[in-house]
Amino acid sequence: MNLAHEGGSLRQAHPVDTIEWVAAAHDWTFERSCEDELAMNVKGIWTDYAVSFSWIASLEALHLGCAFDLKVPPHRRDEIGRLIALINEKLVVGHFGFWDAEGAVIHRNSLLLAGGVEATGAQAEAMLSSAIDQCERFYQAFQFVVWADKSAKDALKVAMFDTVGQA
Repeated sequence: MNLAHEGGSLRQAHPVDTIEWVAAAHDWTFERSCEDELAMNVKGIWTDYAVSFSWIASLEALHLGCAFDLKVPPHRRDEIGRLIALINEKLVVGHFGFWDAEGAVIHRNSLLLAGGVEATGAQAEAMLSSAIDQCERFYQAFQFVVWADKSAKDALKVAMFDTVGQA
């Protein structure tokens, strides 16, 4: 299947097809709700993650969203905003955001495929791996802000603390 894009060149495969092939090769459970979207659940150490890949044709971008079950109560949203800002300063790839209407934190990233560039399985795996790694790394910081009433700075210090060895 050749897909024309905004620039007029052709794309050999739909970018979401590539995600589907990767998910199938790993026996990951996924749902393809439409041609441009695929959703899956990924089990993490701290929680399960709802991951969605979406093709945004107008931008020629493959978008990844990775959310986890954490409802931020209204009285902690300002502090979550501060935590997100502190975390995003440390990230090279992707970023965290807050969806006010849902009270939810989400990690987002996009792969630009302008000019008919094809997405690869390795790129899809790297996007997913990066998102899960970042969510796992900072999940506890979000928990500390929401449930332990910690400041963003204190919560981040705890999350950035790396242990050495095993108990």
